[in-house]
Amino acid sequence: MLWTVLLALLVILLLQTQLSVCLRELRSGGSSSSVYSPPSSSSSFYNATQQRLPGAIIIGVRKGGTRALLEMLNLHPDVEVAKAEVHYFNVEEHYRRGLAWYRAQMPFTVPGQLTVEKTPGYFAAPQVPARVSDMNPAVRLLLIVRDPAERLISDYTQVLHNRLTRHKPYKPLEELLLHKGHIDPGYKALQRSLYHQHLARWLEVFPRKQIHVVDGDALIRDPFPELRKAERFLDLPPRINPSNFYYNTTKGFYCLLSAGHDKCLDESKGRPHAPLSTQALKKLCRYFRKPNKLFFEMVGRSFAWC
Repeated sequence: MLWTVLLALLVILLLQTQLSVCLRELRSGGSSSSVYSPPSSSSSFYNATQQRLPGAIIIGVRKGGTRALLEMLNLHPDVEVAKAEVHYFNVEEHYRRGLAWYRAQMPFTVPGQLTVEKTPGYFAAPQVPARVSDMNPAVRLLLIVRDPAERLISDYTQVLHNRLTRHKPYKPLEELLLHKGHIDPGYKALQRSLYHQHLARWLEVFPRKQIHVVDGDALIRDPFPELRKAERFLDLPPRINPSNFYYNTTKGFYCLLSAGHDKCLDESKGRPHAPLSTQALKKLCRYFRKPNKLFFEMVGRSFAWC
């Protein structure tokens, strides 16, 4: 009976290894440079295909394009991604479960593949940087940002959609954003757009060179240049090409193409923004001028934001 169980486990491990190899070949279009040759011994098979802690994490920002960035990185044959947001470091119930639970949320990989996880809630959560460092002080971090005013409106739009789906009322954006005609600094969606405050906490724990900033607006306009920069940051060989992207005129953004199969982000992406008056938008842009300037100084570059 014991030998039967052991044999069954070995067969499962062999199948997992072959599945991973097939997935890598599909993504690379059958490129021989990315084919993995499994070792011969059964113990090596066990060590080859397993769930590993992430070597890179997309830490934010919320509504900045994290899902698009994750899916685009997943085009690379040497990358495997966690399909769902794990919320390990920022949700106490999850964090108490320990690293074994976190590892179990990761995809199966073979040696040489990079595991990537993304949870945009990490960026603004004060306790997260130290926790990530405790897991792996050498982990690589990707931060994708967009115009903070646009990010705020997109944030509100998502919450509004979720509330309406559950038939629950929600105040208009302008009522939440303004108090007696002035920007309300206590509005949570506004606080999430104060990038300099959140980045400062990460830089207390990680060196600047370990955090790669992706231009979310540029990623939407023209994905390939931003993906090439991300490949270099992650020490990945250049495998993502302009041919992996095509512009979908119906959706109004780029979709992905790999091994003859196309994939577009779901219908929540590109959703029309909730309305905001021109006057309120001008007040919001003025409010962000100083925070944006501080963020530009921290990252050593500027962005064409309002």
